[in-house]
Amino acid sequence: MTTRKRDEPVRLTRIYTRGGDRGETSLGDGSRVPKLDCRIGAFGAVDELNAQLGLVLACAELPERFRPWLRAIQNGLFDVGADLSVPFGVSDRLRVTQAAVDDLERLCDELNADLPSLRSFVLPGGTETAARLHVARTVCRRAEREALVADREHGINPLVLAYLNRLSDFLFIAARAANAEAGRDEPLWKPGGETA
Repeated sequence: MTTRKRDEPVRLTRIYTRGGDRGETSLGDGSRVPKLDCRIGAFGAVDELNAQLGLVLACAELPERFRPWLRAIQNGLFDVGADLSVPFGVSDRLRVTQAAVDDLERLCDELNADLPSLRSFVLPGGTETAARLHVARTVCRRAEREALVADREHGINPLVLAYLNRLSDFLFIAARAANAEAGRDEPLWKPGGETA
């Protein structure tokens, strides 16, 4: 049996294993846990977020400069899932790094620099791209909450929490930028609501 190199893609030869038919699954270190384990919930929410970003990337109106960022983030979310799937005390495993968090901060600053100051809370919507980015943002917030539960129960890499927190900020800013690039006004919250 050959050992896979750290940066070599995983090869999947068979998709179903029947190993989870009784409600258990394996963590990245081989240990078996119930599928209701909070770590499974956390990386499941991260997987859902990744799927939402796939929908954003499928938008024909998505500004082209967003595409490499979102593809890199999708890859980064697999790193987050890999990190969450291996107990934090296990060494020599793929972990989210400070550099990944720093990259998101740079993207936030770059996109936010050209946006007008916020005058109110922003309602999700505007263009289809912006709306989908807002959906991704809310899923990201849920993934962060699920990761916090996993941290409380088992302890996780604190940089996972920082990454997810920063990613939700980026997705909010990206939604605003998508509307701005399309020349669409942002839907703003009007306290007390609007009349029909």
